[in-house]
Amino acid sequence: MVYDLKITGGTVYDGDGGEPRQADIAVRDGVIVAVGDCPGEARETLDAGGHIVTPGFIDLHTHYDGQVSWDPELRPSINHGVSTVVMGSCGVGFAPVRREDRDRLVRLMEGVEDIPGIALTEGMSWDWESLPDYLDALERKPHAIDFAVQVTHDPLRVYVMGERAVFNEAATPEDIDAMRRLTREALEAGAIGFSTGRSDVHRSADGEWTPSSEATAEELAGIAAAFQGLDHGVLQAVNDFDLEREGDAFDREFDILEAFARGAGGRPFSLSLMQRDFAPDQWLRIIERAEQAHANGLDIRLQVAPRGIGVITGLQCTFHPFIGFPSYKAISQLPLGERVARMRDPAFKRRLLGEESEKLAGDGTPVPPIVDALMAAIDYVASKTFLLGDNPDYEQTAETSLLHMAEERGIPALEMIYDLLLEDEGRALLYFPIYNYTEMSFDNLHTMMQHPLSIMGLSDGGAHVGTICDSSFPTYLLSYWTRDRDRGARLPLADAVRRLTADIADYAGLNDRGRLRPGLKANINVIDYERLRLFAPRMVQDLPAGGQRLLQDAAGYRAIIVAGETVVTDDRLTGARPGRLVRAGRGALQSAA
Repeated sequence: MVYDLKITGGTVYDGDGGEPRQADIAVRDGVIVAVGDCPGEARETLDAGGHIVTPGFIDLHTHYDGQVSWDPELRPSINHGVSTVVMGSCGVGFAPVRREDRDRLVRLMEGVEDIPGIALTEGMSWDWESLPDYLDALERKPHAIDFAVQVTHDPLRVYVMGERAVFNEAATPEDIDAMRRLTREALEAGAIGFSTGRSDVHRSADGEWTPSSEATAEELAGIAAAFQGLDHGVLQAVNDFDLEREGDAFDREFDILEAFARGAGGRPFSLSLMQRDFAPDQWLRIIERAEQAHANGLDIRLQVAPRGIGVITGLQCTFHPFIGFPSYKAISQLPLGERVARMRDPAFKRRLLGEESEKLAGDGTPVPPIVDALMAAIDYVASKTFLLGDNPDYEQTAETSLLHMAEERGIPALEMIYDLLLEDEGRALLYFPIYNYTEMSFDNLHTMMQHPLSIMGLSDGGAHVGTICDSSFPTYLLSYWTRDRDRGARLPLADAVRRLTADIADYAGLNDRGRLRPGLKANINVIDYERLRLFAPRMVQDLPAGGQRLLQDAAGYRAIIVAGETVVTDDRLTGARPGRLVRAGRGALQSAA
């Protein structure tokens, strides 16, 4: 037999979490045909000696719903070994949609996921109305990696309810029937699941809560009934349990989520899990309720991240501590160079630092109240804000915080931040882990990741492009948690690979990938493990209409292979476009559950 590709001499981590082994891998027609001894010639041979070989990584929680219609590469995920992304998280997306509602969905995505509205408007092709139309439109476009699509609650609600699709309007039984029918239609066309969002932090660009945020248990369970009788499809939700409101709504909100999940007749359900500073024990309550639900027969998973959910701040970013100061607001529309020149003027600096930040949250703005609370506690923020450095350190201590730097210099924390933001001609970036860093360590994250109900997620690839750059989670999990961490427990490398591959494939019903086995799709990573590393995030202007986003590069990816074609060689994209839409429930992709 003549193979298309043979990968030789590598240390194979097959995705199941067992001990690695030296083995060759042979590929033909985009499929793995042999693992181990692979006699025969190949049109292309890749020497993986000294490297590890893994299945291609799967990212369960992304927001490429708009970007996928204009961008064939899906950066930054592709740079971090990800060969399959699941889009349509948190209930926001772009199908189904009527022409007159396009701008409304853009404003939702712009506010909720911090993607420039002009980039979405200019970049998307809009050659669809229904969700099956959307799948067909995306399938016609070339892509470097594979992608799967979820039905998203917000556009579904807008499509069915029109002007009544506001957060405080209850759906009628007729509305629920229509949403269930459209969801079933999408699932039968290959959608991989359904997502909803119930977070007060999520607001449209006009400051409104999302349409789905206050949906009733009856609505959610009614939509979920679309899954009944199908053997594929997952459900996903994000919920902060009304944290920003008075009273304790936790159990009521969790009851709603359980009704939603149970309405799907046994399909898997995942919920975001993170530690919030303003409710530091809430994550333990989520785990407790999830354990109870699991004991009562619910197939529930908790999506966790491998590091703090970190906000990147800088003069180019969506947020920084001075956006509410009158003096800064007066120059905020100037080009970066002109702003930097004005801010370096001692008189301007003195005047601005003598002011107070004006309120940022409120009607007409997507800024949530938590931002004003943080602005009023700037010393606290500075105590958890860090310089990442060229070799980013995400688990730092109070001794390297900006507050400590300010104390050493004998100046206020706000002045320290001011001075640092002007470095590198105003391109300096600071890191503030808003979630998962309450105790200034990752010990709680280790507990989350080790929990039997946990599953890796929450990278938000394609979203929060001006504030967050977490698509690098896979590279970080492998390099930091298995090799570099010296402040506590690590993870075995085989375990980390399993978490990024087979675990997610099994959960999502992607049984044609996630392992290195004959008969499975040849999505494969060849990694120089000792050289694997992250670089500092950087801001680039490469979105449609000149929009900007944060990217983060990696080193150590000898090859990233999709369907047997190499899409990344030595950390550089090759231009190959073997990626395909994953249509769930079709042939080999039918769930084994």
